[in-house]
Amino acid sequence: MPLFKNLSAYDDRSARLAGIGLMVLSIFMFSFGDAMGKFLVGTYSVGQLLFLRACAALLLLSPLIWTQRHQFLQLERPGLQLFRVVLSTLEVAAFFLATVYLPLADVITYYLAGPIFVTAMSAIFLGEKVGWRRWTAILIGFCGVLIALRPSAQTVSLPALIALGGSLSFATLMLITRSLRKTPDIVMASSQFVGTFSLGAVLSAFNWVPPTPGSLVIFATAGLISVTALFCVNRSLKLAPASVVVPYQYSMIVWAVIFGFVVFGDVPSMATLVGAAIIIGAGFYIYLRERDLGRASEEVNPPA
Repeated sequence: MPLFKNLSAYDDRSARLAGIGLMVLSIFMFSFGDAMGKFLVGTYSVGQLLFLRACAALLLLSPLIWTQRHQFLQLERPGLQLFRVVLSTLEVAAFFLATVYLPLADVITYYLAGPIFVTAMSAIFLGEKVGWRRWTAILIGFCGVLIALRPSAQTVSLPALIALGGSLSFATLMLITRSLRKTPDIVMASSQFVGTFSLGAVLSAFNWVPPTPGSLVIFATAGLISVTALFCVNRSLKLAPASVVVPYQYSMIVWAVIFGFVVFGDVPSMATLVGAAIIIGAGFYIYLRERDLGRASEEVNPPA
């Protein structure tokens, strides 16, 4: 990507602005891709979406996979790498399965709780020290999740629980990625698509709907968008500090509301908007606190 490499030669201020621009662009592209996926699962199965989307992405990545094939030969902790791919595959499948039944903004709201879950699990499972300020933010964030979930015998649905489970899987995935920082980017990205390709191939075999030419174009575009957005995120983090660009990821809820309303006619409930605002506030505070303590990760691992 010569254009992205040229950006690295700019002065620090220009590099930061370029990094912010690329992050905002990547979030828009991820959100657009999510809306396309929700549109497709209205006609095709989730398995078929995963399969055809991954086919397009792997075809696009194949030149990089070939030129950097030596990086696949010696991977650190292969067992953990495999577990990471399984988690990545499950959380993507859970995301699109939930969008079959829920508005896009609702599903995104649950996924925005990922950084809150990561901090909580870091303390519980990794023994990382988490002070009372961040525990307070974690509890507030959980309250935001509960407000968005609206738990009661009448309102808690299986799709909502699937979305929440996907969010937990995504949080665990980010936690594992922290300990696999030496793994090359091409290995991280391509392995995630291999996982969704494999699961999609199995699931779609039981419920294959012959795609129309127009649908094939949308499937291919969704794969292209996902790969391009990943490159934008990676380059963004190399141009500017994570503390500068990562907060812009929360703009995803804005795009989810816009695409949900324009494309599907979904109007988010007040509970969803309030819950999303609380989750974003708590997550942003946790991120700033970890940055101040020197523990904020420079790695971002969006779903493939």
